[in-house]
Amino acid sequence: MTADGIVAVVVSYRSAETIELCLQRLRAADGVTAIRVVDNGSDDGTLGIVQRVAASEPRLKFIANPDNPGFAVACNQGARAADEPWIAFVNPDCLVERDTLARMRALAAGIAPALLGCELVDENGAADVAARRRDPDFAAMLANALGGGTDLSLTTDGTPLQRVDAVSGALMLLPRTLFDAVGGFDEAYRLHAEDLDLCRRVREAGGTVAIANAVRVVHVRGVSSRSRPFFVEWHKHLGLWRYFRKFEADRRSTPMRAAVALAIAARFASRALSIVLSTIAGR
Repeated sequence: MTADGIVAVVVSYRSAETIELCLQRLRAADGVTAIRVVDNGSDDGTLGIVQRVAASEPRLKFIANPDNPGFAVACNQGARAADEPWIAFVNPDCLVERDTLARMRALAAGIAPALLGCELVDENGAADVAARRRDPDFAAMLANALGGGTDLSLTTDGTPLQRVDAVSGALMLLPRTLFDAVGGFDEAYRLHAEDLDLCRRVREAGGTVAIANAVRVVHVRGVSSRSRPFFVEWHKHLGLWRYFRKFEADRRSTPMRAAVALAIAARFASRALSIVLSTIAGR
């Protein structure tokens, strides 16, 4: 470990399609002094790939969970399995460039304490709208057709560092001191919304959340989600409900709380129906 070393934490689940390339990129990345892979019970050969890479990479250690305790739990496991002063959470479908994490670290150090994200694009260069976001607005969600959803995404303002409410959990970097100060990820989230939660708690603790607009990373979205769409949607909506209860419910009336619960349930039902119809159409 060096005084400014970065541990790259990768949480995998059925990630065989991209995990090897992701790890190759991290091995070549400037500033990365440790790599921790936490596998959540993959059954597609992911762990075998990780083991093979680890055999020739002393910086890489892995944790093989026998089941899937959730993304937040695994992130905390990976972060605490190293002691580097900087932590980067990198999805197994994110392909960093050699200088990505070092550039983000330099930018974060200039506005410390800070949690940083970066511009995320797909293989065709299309921007990921989740890269920079507002906090969820539950009143607007209700106004918009009872749970049809509101657009939380923000556009770039063209500055090197754009302060935002939240960045995507697909790639986050922050100093360990800040991660420890807010207690890491909230492990009550299983999948989705834990990134919104972490960003909000960082801001409430006096930190800054920002996106490095000039740092661009390819994000091959949804690799592990394709095989379990119902699971993903269910926990996405559970996460939204937990976020509301944790940060907003105490400030809302009983009718408002009930309306939000119904809106989230209705939105899940709509998404579930859409999945069923897509499955039938694809047969």
